[in-house]
Amino acid sequence: MHKEPRKVREFLRREQEILDTALKLFLAQGEEGVTVEMIADAVGIGKGTIYKHFKSKAEIYLRLMLDYERELNAILQSTDVEHDKEAISRAFFAFRMRDPQRYRLFDRLEEKAVRGNHVPELVEELHKIRASNFDRLTLLIKGRISEGKLEDVPPYFHFCAAWALIDGAVSLYHSPFWRDVLEDQEGFFQFLMDIGVRMGNKRKRDGDAPVS
Repeated sequence: MHKEPRKVREFLRREQEILDTALKLFLAQGEEGVTVEMIADAVGIGKGTIYKHFKSKAEIYLRLMLDYERELNAILQSTDVEHDKEAISRAFFAFRMRDPQRYRLFDRLEEKAVRGNHVPELVEELHKIRASNFDRLTLLIKGRISEGKLEDVPPYFHFCAAWALIDGAVSLYHSPFWRDVLEDQEGFFQFLMDIGVRMGNKRKRDGDAPVS
C-alpha cells in the first residue's frame, strides 16, 4: 500500500486542523467576527501559513461546506441503504438535524459565496455534489413510489417537503422564544425525524383495495 510522505501527511493534518478550528470559531463568534489572524492564533501558527493552505476566508467557508456535503454523499451512497430503503430517510434527517448551528451557518455562507461570486470553481463543485445527492434521493424515492410505499407525486415534492421540515426545525432551534419552549430539544428533534420518515407515505383512501 502506497504511503504518503511525512511532509504531505503533516500538510494535510494541519489543513484539517485549520478547518476544524475555523468551524469552531465561526459557530462560536459568527463568521463575520472571525479573521484569518484569529484562526491562525487559535491553531498556533502564523497567518502566512494559513495562506499556504487557503487563498481566502471564503475558500475556508467552501471547503467546510464541501466536506459537509461529501459526508452526506457517502451516507446516501452506502450499500446499507439498498437493504433498508427507510434507512435513507432517517439518515438524511439525522444528518441535517444533528447540528442545527452548522446547518444554519453553511446556509448563510453559501448565500454569501454565491452572491459575492467567491471561489466559483468550489461553488460549482459544491452544487455538483448536491446534485448527486439529489439524484440519489430521487432514484430511491422513485423506487418507493413504484413499490406503493410513497404518494405518487413528482419525487422532488418528497425531497422538498423533507427540506422544508428540516429548515423549519432549524429555525425553531434558533428562535429565542421557541428555544425556551422546547425544554427537550433532543426529544423534539427525534419526534420530528419520526414524522419526516413517515411523511409522504401512501395513504389508504376510500375505494382502495385492502393491503394483503
